[in-house]
Amino acid sequence: MQRLLLLLGGFVLLFAPVNANEGKTEFLVLGGGCFWCTEASYELLPGVKDVVSGYAGGQRPNPTYKEIGTGRTGHAEVIRIEYDPAQVSLESLLEFFWLVHDPTTMNRQGADVGPQYRSIILYAGDAQREAAERSRVLAQESFSRPIVTQIEPLTKFWPAEDYHQDYFRKNPTQAYCQAVIAPKVRKLERKIESGR
Repeated sequence: MQRLLLLLGGFVLLFAPVNANEGKTEFLVLGGGCFWCTEASYELLPGVKDVVSGYAGGQRPNPTYKEIGTGRTGHAEVIRIEYDPAQVSLESLLEFFWLVHDPTTMNRQGADVGPQYRSIILYAGDAQREAAERSRVLAQESFSRPIVTQIEPLTKFWPAEDYHQDYFRKNPTQAYCQAVIAPKVRKLERKIESGR
């Protein structure tokens, strides 16, 4: 089976062509700041079937955007990635995670500040935990400051309100999308197209 290798920012992402195992999907939950940004970034990757914005890592059941915005519920803005492991590996999804946000800033991404914007990987099972821990160790070599990303078990994922889903695609002219998300997406698209 041929595989497509992409070198992005010092990371190697491995993609495989569609094969007979297509259709069996898996899930990964990540938080890297504003979920609008991470959702738009992961939707660029081959093998990613769906990305849902939501909340995880907190105590309150069925939280709302307004509640988590207070920073008092313990939740982070996260995305749940549904992917086909026959097309993109868990390791590649984790390597991409270190490119789409700054994992060295505690409880913030750019102007977004608070524990809801923390860098976090929420694992489902030992295989994801081990892959996340290995990935964090390898990624540290690319950063001069310590990575502060939390790695915790996923207890519950709560989908965000409908208006948050596919936010960038539905609101490309909104000010935040133009100032923050569009430049990030263009940069990632160029890296993916060039293989670097």
